[in-house]
Amino acid sequence: MYAMEEKGCIPTFPTTMRALASVNWHYQFRLILLGDSTVGKTSLVRRYTEGQFCSSVPSTLGVEYYIRMLQVEPGVRVKLQIWDTAGQERYRSMTRSFYRNIIGILLVFDKTNRKSFRHVENWYNEVYEYVFSSKVVFMLVGHKSDLEAESVVSRAEAEAMAASLGMAYFETSAQNNSNVDAAFEFLMQRIYTGLRAEAQPYSEGWEGVKLVYRITKFTSRRKKAIQKCQC
Repeated sequence: MYAMEEKGCIPTFPTTMRALASVNWHYQFRLILLGDSTVGKTSLVRRYTEGQFCSSVPSTLGVEYYIRMLQVEPGVRVKLQIWDTAGQERYRSMTRSFYRNIIGILLVFDKTNRKSFRHVENWYNEVYEYVFSSKVVFMLVGHKSDLEAESVVSRAEAEAMAASLGMAYFETSAQNNSNVDAAFEFLMQRIYTGLRAEAQPYSEGWEGVKLVYRITKFTSRRKKAIQKCQC
């Protein structure tokens, strides 16, 4: 979704990128952001998909989704469908219903909130029980890196947790637009690389990955056949 500019928001997203929502795409990857309430999941996804930061963002109620289109390699377009979830316990049963149809998961904590960091493993264990595909790619995100003076979680400590859980770690700031694109696009590239290595990268009835257009290339044999026909 591409929202109108709001009071208190800092827009930076290129206008030309907004038009990509109508462009045909080859793959759809469904991602989800998980983490405690107030860690900044909504600010993070809005910065990535809408190119703006709002100083005051209302808490997500249930689940909302956002879209961004981009090229994963020349000639291959991907539609990212990104689900932003509420962190409050009362919405947990609702968010669990989305875990099955996900290919990429960003586990987000607030670097100024030690409790949100301690809860990362709880989120990981919970979602791991529900994921449908072994192809699911996790990423750990330490958000609000701009508040370094208030940080209570060191990079080394977060990297150690990420390594123990078998995932990459990125520190991001929606306010400063630091590493936001890099984090999402690293995750997308990891997903794409994994899928390209599979003979059958998607499963019937699973919504984590959709293949819309098959990517084909004309072979030299095909070109010769056309030339012969024209003679």
